[in-house]
Amino acid sequence: MQTTTPEPLPLFDPAELMADPYSVYARLREAGPVHRITGTDGLPAWLVTRYEDVRHAIADPRLSLDKRHAKPGGYHGFALPPALDANLLNMDPPDHTRIRRLVSKAFTPRRVELLREPVRRTADALLDSIAPLGRADLISSYAGPLPITVICDLLGVAPHERQDFRSWTDTLVAPDPARPERAKEAVRALLGFFTGLLAARRLAPADDLLSALIALRDDEDRLTEDELISLAFLILFAGYENTVHLIGNATLALLNHPEQLAALRAHPSRIGPAVEELARYDGPVPLAIRRFPTEDVTIGGVGIPAGETILLSLAAAHRDPRRFTDPDRLDIGRDATAHLALGHGIHYCLGAPLARMEAEIALAALLDRFPKLALDFPPDGARWRPSMRARGLLRLPVRY
Repeated sequence: MQTTTPEPLPLFDPAELMADPYSVYARLREAGPVHRITGTDGLPAWLVTRYEDVRHAIADPRLSLDKRHAKPGGYHGFALPPALDANLLNMDPPDHTRIRRLVSKAFTPRRVELLREPVRRTADALLDSIAPLGRADLISSYAGPLPITVICDLLGVAPHERQDFRSWTDTLVAPDPARPERAKEAVRALLGFFTGLLAARRLAPADDLLSALIALRDDEDRLTEDELISLAFLILFAGYENTVHLIGNATLALLNHPEQLAALRAHPSRIGPAVEELARYDGPVPLAIRRFPTEDVTIGGVGIPAGETILLSLAAAHRDPRRFTDPDRLDIGRDATAHLALGHGIHYCLGAPLARMEAEIALAALLDRFPKLALDFPPDGARWRPSMRARGLLRLPVRY
């Protein structure tokens, strides 16, 4: 193990990272496989940049997701109420294994497949509403409303409750630094909402995922109240934010690469492989969930002590020329199934089939409806969320 610990590098210039993140990631990746940096919380962390190291680390059982393994005075993260914090993104086996096994009994391929037609109808209805306008912001009018509608259908959120639901979610997805109290208010509101919804479903079960999760049994095992609420919260965020960004980023990438857009229009049956490549090329999650070594580990030849914070750069890994030929080129004919945008190993996303289906339907419907779809701003004028955690557009003005 490396015996010297380098001083942490300062946080990257936010403007540089937002303007050209992949150049920053490439510079770091080629300079070395692991870097000691200063994280957004001002604390030191280890950034892993190369594909093989990132892929191995995601599945390494010595790298814990449980914040209790962080060293004293280290990572503390965003404080959530216990009822929301007990979710799969903060768990290791055996708790992770137990909950994932139970959830997989309810979140089945059949349940996802039953959503296909509702997703298609929702996409068509949203496109109907903007078609007469000739121009629109695709994030607010399409990429945003589609996933939240799907998640509400999945969880059983009634139509008259969805406006508040989306407002709370948007507040947490894009918090206002000048008004931090709003995020706390949204957390409290969502906690109260899910608590009430679970109580209602216990009294009157419906044909939705929450009712199915409540009814789960595995011998004497079942999900606790906090686990149910945390799962609902996780499904909301994983199913909403990431899908919005995936659809938006993919649309921008295609419009910025007209030859790839033309190839997809000529062969619409390639939409599945195209979504895999688009997730690799400019995915919604630049960094995997932070890890904490339960013992001293070596990654890329660099020794990292137990309890330190490790950040795995999916964005850097997806542009690693050691794994992907000519990685900065968008190529919908590429076999990109090795991407890590949906996780790997025991941390592979349970909702991956739903995310893929939504992205495929959303893009196919959009391209079919608007054959003259074009950006309504300069090619370099995209506005990105100022975040290292999420890679997503604030707006995507288009004309058609």
